[in-house]
Amino acid sequence: MSKIPGALNLGLRRGVLEIKQFTRQRESVVFTLLFPLILLAIFGSVFKDTIAPGVTFSQYFVAGMVASGLVNSGFQQLAITIPMERDYGSLKRLRGTPMPVASYFIGKALLVFVSMILQVILLLAGGYFFFGLNMPTDISKWFTFTWLIILGTASSTVLGIAFSTVPKSGRGASAVVSPVVIVLQFFSGVFFIFTQLPSWMQQVAAIFPLKWLTQGMRSVFLPDSFAASEVAKSWETGRTFLILIIWLVVGFIISLRTFKWSRD
Repeated sequence: MSKIPGALNLGLRRGVLEIKQFTRQRESVVFTLLFPLILLAIFGSVFKDTIAPGVTFSQYFVAGMVASGLVNSGFQQLAITIPMERDYGSLKRLRGTPMPVASYFIGKALLVFVSMILQVILLLAGGYFFFGLNMPTDISKWFTFTWLIILGTASSTVLGIAFSTVPKSGRGASAVVSPVVIVLQFFSGVFFIFTQLPSWMQQVAAIFPLKWLTQGMRSVFLPDSFAASEVAKSWETGRTFLILIIWLVVGFIISLRTFKWSRD
């Protein structure tokens, strides 16, 4: 009798299948990968002001869009597609296989990570060639960028899976999830300079991971002198790391306890 692969092995295989299925949906691929770049082109062309010495709004916006891409690829995409898979019966069929729920989570995380990497490459290339984005020269900033991508991908994935139980059907999932993401983007300083937002918005945003992801990405791509323009007058890198870890753990626990293979 052949031995059933472990949860990690099954998760990686599931991830490869998820990526193949994703690439076959051309409309979804184009929207997911190119929409952030389109927003960058629009906002970067309209807002050309210098918001601080050596920092244009376009550069500020690129950092925010990289962080927002994590939420779009992870939280939003999964919170919409999982209810649809549940309605179509795809998850119910998976339930009858030896694959544990952890492997399903790993597969989704791999899909999110790959799509996010492609988004980041496109955004950084567009920001560098068309909007004067300064690439980090300090290795420590690339290290910060790496763990932000890893933690951002992981937390967005588990939070998207956890939130996927909220929509009552796959048909209405987009109407439930998209407004949440848009509001968080506005509150977290993706489309506007964070310190110019009302203080109550800043306080609400500080509860959620997107605010910390955007701030972390600014610490990577903006000059160190810009840290004085932040609310706390610093990048708060350690606090960013801690809050993302907390959200990762909370999201994982909620996902395990609330995830359903079917509506029954």
